[in-house]
Amino acid sequence: MATSQAGEALGTFFGSDGFPIEWQEGEKELFWILDDLHCPNPVSPLFFDIGGWWLTCDHMFRRFGTPFASDWIAKNVNGYVYTAAVPADPSIRVEATEYEAAYTPRVPRDPGYAGGIGAYLGWVLPAYAENFLDWWRDRLRPELERNYERLDRYDTENASLLDLAILLEDAIDIHDRAWKIHWMLNFAQFSSTTALNATIEQVRGEADPALMGRLQSSVEDRNWDSVEDLWKMKEEIAADDELRAIFEGGETAKEVLAGLEGSERGRRFVAEKLEPHQQAFGYKAIWSHELVFKTWVEDPAPILEAVRGYLATDYDYPANIKAVADDLEAAKAEVMEGLEGEARETLQRALDLSLGMNPLTPDHHFYIDQGANARLRLVALAIGRKLVEAGAVDDPEDVIFLHYNELRLLMADQGAFDARELVSDRRDEREDDFERRPPSWIGTATEEALAFPYNGLWGFPDKFYAGEPSTTGEVKGLAASPGVVEGPARYVTSLDEFDQVEQGDILVCRMTNPAWVVLFTKITGLVTEAGGTVSHPAVVAREFGIPAVVGTTNAGERIRTGDRIRVNGSTGVVEILS
Repeated sequence: MATSQAGEALGTFFGSDGFPIEWQEGEKELFWILDDLHCPNPVSPLFFDIGGWWLTCDHMFRRFGTPFASDWIAKNVNGYVYTAAVPADPSIRVEATEYEAAYTPRVPRDPGYAGGIGAYLGWVLPAYAENFLDWWRDRLRPELERNYERLDRYDTENASLLDLAILLEDAIDIHDRAWKIHWMLNFAQFSSTTALNATIEQVRGEADPALMGRLQSSVEDRNWDSVEDLWKMKEEIAADDELRAIFEGGETAKEVLAGLEGSERGRRFVAEKLEPHQQAFGYKAIWSHELVFKTWVEDPAPILEAVRGYLATDYDYPANIKAVADDLEAAKAEVMEGLEGEARETLQRALDLSLGMNPLTPDHHFYIDQGANARLRLVALAIGRKLVEAGAVDDPEDVIFLHYNELRLLMADQGAFDARELVSDRRDEREDDFERRPPSWIGTATEEALAFPYNGLWGFPDKFYAGEPSTTGEVKGLAASPGVVEGPARYVTSLDEFDQVEQGDILVCRMTNPAWVVLFTKITGLVTEAGGTVSHPAVVAREFGIPAVVGTTNAGERIRTGDRIRVNGSTGVVEILS
């Protein structure tokens, strides 16, 4: 059989006693990266089957005519998601899985496809960069909003199981459409950022990565809208003795909510401020790429904790957003400094195009990564409630531990199999999976595989050449946000631990997403196991001016809460001092 990725193997990993791997046809020849960027935890069966971002990647590669890949597939290994890019090579034969069905990933039939299609990619990509912002505002975002509004307004309580079975398929279709839009957006941004980088190198000779990072900041997006709304709540509470007493008197978010519901003033605050925030910004969870975790629209605890944090620190949103805006203006001035004539005009055009796309990074998280998966969860829970009433499961969330076709069969016939025992076993398996330390890559590494353009999001190829981390007094990762800070580490794994983060802590975690932004007003530094220099934690850390190191792989294994550490966001080194 032909090798999947031409070239000499630079390294292989096909499994070990501690991390056994079952391989399907053709899989060993591919280079698989642990998707700790999106799924740092063991995934639930239902999410892997219907919620993955990889389910629409063939559409992206086909639409744009990419010569470097024609599909992107996922593999569940001991509960962890690994993904591999499939080159546009007709000789490749590999078995993959989507919606619990085996299929052969898309590859071109024409052996000359990859060598010729690049001209098409180069021709159309600039048009996406130039026009996508208008398409997003005028056509695509309204489409997403209409689709979500239909799901949000659906009367699931009075619907039958048959109604909800059809709604689930509609939600899957909406999810897939959202991710097709995501990849259009992603490539448009990629094009504008690449063009800016190339133009800077053309007129200046080199592009400073730190400066490029600063030029990606956004000051007008749904993420900042959410932060501003939380700040407005904090300002109202600070000016009201009764509300302040409720927020300062509760030890937990649950106690704060009980206090609010126990007074007329508190109930008015809930109705006028808390519930509208949930509806506007609550379709997200601590981990967006999963169905296990509660959304904020279900449970307002994260919102209340955020507001309490703002009160405790007297968070100043106007000053913070001004600091980000000022730094962005300074970065723009820096990149343009000293340029005149045609060089200045050329760079200004590329800069304006790239800057206009900046809000789409947080906005696509809000509308797609968060919004699409949140709706899948809520529809699944509606089905789960009906199955509890029918006596098929004990908890609505049990359905998330079923595979897609198991859930469909159980809806049609509640006596088809013993769902209780199966769910119990699956929950136990997931807990066992948490005890494993997954390697950052598996399969076969070649130069061609490592050159896949998106690998940088996971810190490759640097991670590959650095090797798996060893036990030393240092943890090494990628320099994500400049600066050096020293202080106590606070390792956080879940939403339940947010209230343990104290002012001045250095946050250590597997990965962040927009739901974690509430912690950035407290922490002085950030260390993540996952992510690259343009990942969510890196971008947000730069926006908040917090030194950050990302992509360390084993920070959580090496650093414990209370350890004194020094984070060098300029070199990518974290020192464990004591």
